[in-house]
Amino acid sequence: MIDAAIVGMGRWGRVLVESVQGKSEAIRFVAGCTRSPDKAADWARTQGIRMLPDYDAVLADPAVGAVVLATPHSQHAGQVIAAARAGKQIFVEKPFTLTRASAEQAVAAVRQAGVVMALGHNRRFLPAVARLKRMIAEGALGTLCHIEGNISGPGALAYKPGMWRADPVESPAGGLAGMGIHMLDMFQNLCGPLAEVSVVSHARVATNGLDDTTAALVRFGSGVTGTLTTLAAVPRLWRLQVFGSEAWVEMWGTDTLVVGCEGKPHERIRFEPTDLERAELEAFAAACAGGPAYPLSLEEAVHSAAMFEAVARGARSPGWIAVP
Repeated sequence: MIDAAIVGMGRWGRVLVESVQGKSEAIRFVAGCTRSPDKAADWARTQGIRMLPDYDAVLADPAVGAVVLATPHSQHAGQVIAAARAGKQIFVEKPFTLTRASAEQAVAAVRQAGVVMALGHNRRFLPAVARLKRMIAEGALGTLCHIEGNISGPGALAYKPGMWRADPVESPAGGLAGMGIHMLDMFQNLCGPLAEVSVVSHARVATNGLDDTTAALVRFGSGVTGTLTTLAAVPRLWRLQVFGSEAWVEMWGTDTLVVGCEGKPHERIRFEPTDLERAELEAFAAACAGGPAYPLSLEEAVHSAAMFEAVARGARSPGWIAVP
């Protein structure tokens, strides 16, 4: 059992805590801090979490073995570096950082300290994704040609002035930080590193200064092409489709795969729902205990930041943008 501190007790920080608190034999939350402690005090008490005054106090607490960062994206690099220097194990929510350079600095500190760092791309833990990745690896799709991804929802409509997520620096390119980064990681997980992107991003509905409609054409280092769509002012959708020379596979929602082959009826494969947050936190705890490595490498974490940076730049720059 690893004793962790939650840093950031907004909506998502609470989701992470509640996924394991009192349920997991691998990880529990014993302490934490947040920028608005008065709003979180009652909730923290019900979860058995000691409220600490700030992040420095969390890092100085000998009872805390790990930190779980559910904080503004721009703070991640500095917080990861500080936690590594304090000898704490680290789980950080996505996006990892806003640039490749800051991601490399954070990863260098993690490597120097010899601690575990896990990046919260929870959709890697979907059974449907594991099956799709295995099908690709086994050659069931033939030569990979193209991948399409759409992850959308109404989130931008709820962002109000003063909320950190309403800051264009924290939320560039519409739904990229809150949603699209999940699809970029899925692209990397299934098709390898991204080489360049061309992006269109603007507001069609939102009036809070944020984009709500973002579309990107992408090219992978392998030669595979792809399209990413993330809309932040529409009903929720997760859709992924991978095209190969022998078959295509569509993922509709998170628990269904449809396989299409020429001359054969479509095959539909259903999977049981999974508690993704518990799965990722317990995988982190296992890695901290010397078990299997967390299934997202530090190199992939750096590339995740590089992809994010390129799409954010592309949203304001015409033409192709190289992934740094």
